[in-house]
Amino acid sequence: MFRKILIANRGEIACRVIRTAHAMGVRTVAVYSDADAAAQHVLQADEAVRIGPAPVAESYLRGDLIIQAALDTGAEAIHPGYGFLSENPDFVDAVKAAGLTFIGPSADAIRAMGLKDAAKVLMDQAGVPVVPGYHGERQAPDFLATQAAQIGYPVLIKAVAGGGGKGMRLVEQAPDFQENLASAQAEAQTAFGNADVLIEKYITSPRHIEVQVFGDGTDAVHLFERDCSLQRRHQKVIEEAPAPGMSDDVRAAMGEAAVKAAKAIGYAGAGTIEFIVDGGDGLHADGFWFMEMNTRLQVEHPVTEAITGIDLVEWQLRVAAGEPLPARQGDLSITGHAFEARLYAEDVPSGFLPATGIIDHLAFPSNARIDSGVIAGDEISPWYDPMIAKVTVHGPDRARALRALSAALDATQVAGTVTNLGFLRRLSRAPDFMTGEVDTGLIARDAEQLCAAPVATAKEIAIAAVTAAELAQVPLTGFTLWAPLERQIILHDRDQDLAVVLQVKSATACDVVVGDTRFSLLRRGGNWGLPAVLHGDCVTVFGDETVTFAIVDPCDREGTVVGGDTILAPMPGLVRDVAVVMGQTVEKGDRLIVLEAMKMEHVLRAPRGGIVSTVPVAVGDQVIAGALMVSLEPET
Repeated sequence: MFRKILIANRGEIACRVIRTAHAMGVRTVAVYSDADAAAQHVLQADEAVRIGPAPVAESYLRGDLIIQAALDTGAEAIHPGYGFLSENPDFVDAVKAAGLTFIGPSADAIRAMGLKDAAKVLMDQAGVPVVPGYHGERQAPDFLATQAAQIGYPVLIKAVAGGGGKGMRLVEQAPDFQENLASAQAEAQTAFGNADVLIEKYITSPRHIEVQVFGDGTDAVHLFERDCSLQRRHQKVIEEAPAPGMSDDVRAAMGEAAVKAAKAIGYAGAGTIEFIVDGGDGLHADGFWFMEMNTRLQVEHPVTEAITGIDLVEWQLRVAAGEPLPARQGDLSITGHAFEARLYAEDVPSGFLPATGIIDHLAFPSNARIDSGVIAGDEISPWYDPMIAKVTVHGPDRARALRALSAALDATQVAGTVTNLGFLRRLSRAPDFMTGEVDTGLIARDAEQLCAAPVATAKEIAIAAVTAAELAQVPLTGFTLWAPLERQIILHDRDQDLAVVLQVKSATACDVVVGDTRFSLLRRGGNWGLPAVLHGDCVTVFGDETVTFAIVDPCDREGTVVGGDTILAPMPGLVRDVAVVMGQTVEKGDRLIVLEAMKMEHVLRAPRGGIVSTVPVAVGDQVIAGALMVSLEPET
């Protein structure tokens, strides 16, 4: 076994690898950019090496610096985590050339599965079922449009070097093909340095079921399946294992196909075979097709660990150190059911836009597994993925595991940045999800209810006001004649000010008037009826929804002008395209600016028709959140 390994990654996966390595008596080396100098993975590792400034191209993608850090610290092997260099065969070759061990598959295996089109040809030859589509080298737009028509709409455009939904577009009718093709190719070029795409038939009732495989270069086993159908923008939100509605014969067929795929390339280490499954009429042994192989550990691996009792990172280290597979297929079994929910800093009502900010308060329940790379006081920066944590629960069956997930999400508290926590809570209680009727379109169908902005109740406003009074140092006791002591607190919620009257009875009793509603609140257990925290000039209340209010100082207000004439950057990002010029007439919904943030393209469109009066940005500009992107002439 290795004495010391370097982890070529950051955040929660680096912390997760460190945890297992330390349990095995293996010392760890972290690498970090300037933005991560005080990050948790840096603090938890035995040693840490700076590798560059914040941009990933100058730090976490600098394989040469990472390898040098391993050599300088005496590390014998490099664990890539997931993302960044984890599926880069040139990096694997360089690690081997430096006399180090790569904790993962061979460069040849990664190359074999790295391009989706070539991988599908290989899998077809190996007897693994593949989705109908065009996987060839010809990339002329007109030719691809012809192929799409022959396959039959709807179709998926997918980057051949893609992953995580980047470079992927669903096209439902021919007139929309060329615009979506151009967008997918541009995003693929940015994310992967390769603009080539493939075209596939889109399954209209699709389920995304993947099989965890593990090989030692000669033999391979599978550790059963995960259902990852709950997705938004082709990115997974909640995963579960095993898949609901899975029968023994279908599980055996999918497992056999997955092992066959792994053996076909002499796979070593942890990998995932992803299948698209027709869920329109239950699961059938002839109703699944190979999509792609992820030649690395997956984000959702904790649910597999929960139902099998296997530490996949421990297996990775053992096999990379030269040991054979730790178990045979017959030794593996499923116990119970598990769910994982991905908690992100993102603005769900605004289209799941990535968010940034300082995490002022962070609390998780003790009866759930929490994989996280941040604690209270840490910053969600614009440079990297905005994941806060993965919340994983396990139960004896699906119903009880799902109740445990819902309870764990209810007990999770985050303040300081907007998150998808309310969305996850609603999703965990969605009727179709609760009954196991899942497919990749579930979130889109129920988006209006699932993605609604939280609306504060009168009770939550009352609790926010009395909590805010403490921050404003308003005394909750005092002396008055013949009447209760009254105080007014002004809160700001989105676009409105809320004036709340406090009638103080004692340090632990208060009447609060919100509009026409009066509440009599008692302070018990440190809160006024619901948990709430003060942070900066804000107060966050953790009720059925997490709601945050700004505390207004009535002596320090500035007027603001709100109108529909300006289009602002919704987040920090890079301007990838400017589609308009000054003086141009636009219609409502027209494409104005393409902003790249968190490796995804975001299209800013005209909120109304009008004439463009200002375009202060150009392609290549890095802009901050709230920056002016386009202005329209005032409406007459």
